[in-house]
Amino acid sequence: MQKLVFFVGVAGTGKTTVALKLSRFMPAAFLDRDTIGGRFVEAILEMKGLDPKDRDSDFYKKNLRDLEYDTAKDVCIENLAAGQNVFMISPFTAELKNREWIEDVLAAAELTKEQVDVKVIVVTLQDMELQHNRIVARGTERDTWKLEHWGDFQKRVDFVPAIQWDIPESSILVFDNSGELTDAKVEQLRSFALGE
Repeated sequence: MQKLVFFVGVAGTGKTTVALKLSRFMPAAFLDRDTIGGRFVEAILEMKGLDPKDRDSDFYKKNLRDLEYDTAKDVCIENLAAGQNVFMISPFTAELKNREWIEDVLAAAELTKEQVDVKVIVVTLQDMELQHNRIVARGTERDTWKLEHWGDFQKRVDFVPAIQWDIPESSILVFDNSGELTDAKVEQLRSFALGE
């Protein structure tokens, strides 16, 4: 079966790091929503005279957020249709609540759940200081709002999104990425993703 693995969670939990570690064991198209849409979003925000690193304003949420996610979805569909495994990296909070979203992805790729094993890895942290340090260390300007409003943002660190997709509970893993990402933890992720 093809594998479609979602790495979801709030900023700073290590979604991309976890996905990169797992990619050593499973060849897959590596689709990070920030990489796919980031430059276009920045250009549009600049044309509007807004902060190109903003991802929290009403303008971004109303006009650009879905554009980014829908573009990532289209790239995912193309890779699935081409027979590739796919890793999708982003919070996907709204999409996970939409029962039809995953059905639309598979149907557009002309595939079924019998052909594609859909998994969701929810990356969380129990260590707030670690999350703060990771966000600071990556030095991304789009994290400015988060750092300036840390009291509000930190409430979401161990947030587990509502997942309304019609997939088995066994296809969802809540993964605490606090501490070192040891070989044993990577093996847990590999076993989960491969269905072993």
